[in-house]
Amino acid sequence: MSIDLREATPLVLIGAGKMGGAMLLGWLDRGLPPDGVVVIEPHPSDELKALAATRGVRLESTAPAGLTARVMVVAVKPQVLDAVLPLFAGLVGAETVVVSVVAGKTIAAFERGLATTRIVRTIPNTPSQVGRGITAAHAVATVPPTDCDLVSVLLATLGRLEWVDREDLIDVATAVSGSGPAYVFHMAEALAAAGAAAGLEPALATRLARATVEGAGELLWQSPETPDTLRKNVTSPGGTTAAALAVLMGEDGLTKLMTEAVAAAAKRSRELAG
Repeated sequence: MSIDLREATPLVLIGAGKMGGAMLLGWLDRGLPPDGVVVIEPHPSDELKALAATRGVRLESTAPAGLTARVMVVAVKPQVLDAVLPLFAGLVGAETVVVSVVAGKTIAAFERGLATTRIVRTIPNTPSQVGRGITAAHAVATVPPTDCDLVSVLLATLGRLEWVDREDLIDVATAVSGSGPAYVFHMAEALAAAGAAAGLEPALATRLARATVEGAGELLWQSPETPDTLRKNVTSPGGTTAAALAVLMGEDGLTKLMTEAVAAAAKRSRELAG
């Protein structure tokens, strides 16, 4: 995709916590001109202050007057969104595309708060902080294809990107990939607890479980094989792995639990959206 990040300027980033900060650093490292981005963060961390000072990024606590964004990325906490959006409506022009990185908030909320329909709703996940995330995105029909391409380039700094053709699928993506890292982290906790229960010293069980999850994730990342093929590659008939999988893949095993978990998370996402 032959799009220069300079095409996104002036780029306004509202909210620069962990996710917003990760995006900012990725953009700068991939060629976004520092003087082409304005960060609005009323409570900047020391890290953000240092980044702005060393890279020449304009850091503001409120919306600056006389500025119209080409792209506005909103990465604030969901509970403050409705209150803060009207404060930034003046930054939105006829050609501005607004990108939501706010979990559980619908496109309609942005339309009300900013009086625009050129909106892309996204849900990244926490591995985006290390460039290994996955983001699901949905654009309303009024967003031109060229703007979708521009948003794709911006979000690619976080890792992979997948577009969905219906907004309601963002709730499902939230349940799978947005919340998914927590499921994996809990699996590492559970595996460590199981190892300790079986006799390992707890700290050793934690190291073994953590390294196993880290390594399996890296193998999944690098291998062209499907997850089921990788699973089968580890499983010898009648062996130890097969014995464990007989439990995990049983009628009340992991698939059932994960299906229920994803359904619960998707339902909650819809509830939070109102």
